[in-house]
Amino acid sequence: MTSIKYYDQHCEAFVENTRAVDMDALYQRFLPKLKAGAHILDAGCGSGRDARHFASLGFQVTAIDGSAAMARCASEYIGHPVRHLQFEALDYNAVFDGIWACASLLHIPQTELPTVMNRMSDALKNGGFWYLSFKYGEGMVTRNGRTFTNMTEHALQSLVANLSGIDVLQTWQTTDNRPSRKDEYWLNALLIKHPV
Repeated sequence: MTSIKYYDQHCEAFVENTRAVDMDALYQRFLPKLKAGAHILDAGCGSGRDARHFASLGFQVTAIDGSAAMARCASEYIGHPVRHLQFEALDYNAVFDGIWACASLLHIPQTELPTVMNRMSDALKNGGFWYLSFKYGEGMVTRNGRTFTNMTEHALQSLVANLSGIDVLQTWQTTDNRPSRKDEYWLNALLIKHPV
């Protein structure tokens, strides 16, 4: 809840800081895996930057965010409603062809990640793809009013091993795209769901 409170209080500043970030290199890892018109869940959509881009390419997009203020901001930017929903309450079953969880799962405490990731797995169709990213490292840290669960390749593999039918296709590291944070590293991953 600490992180949600932060986003509720700092929505406009966060939007200003993230909306113009160039995400094309990450899009190119994810979007070519999906068919035209595929249904994408933007899980923790933040400013609405990615959801708006996906919609502009003809994808069907469902956007959710745990912060009520962020959901309102994103809804205005995207031009359609963003569902105010926390990951712990995710209630979809085999609805999405792709899940985009960019810098969002990192706010879930380590102890709760297995449950949340199971809910996301349930929301994904068989044959679907799932992009996610965490700050690279180990353990949990609290910084400037937000809590972060860091992740390594090994820790992610351990998490995914407990998800039925989910495999890691690839992992890769990137630096932060914001000029002021070039010294921060991210762990990115692309997962796939197979029929069980």
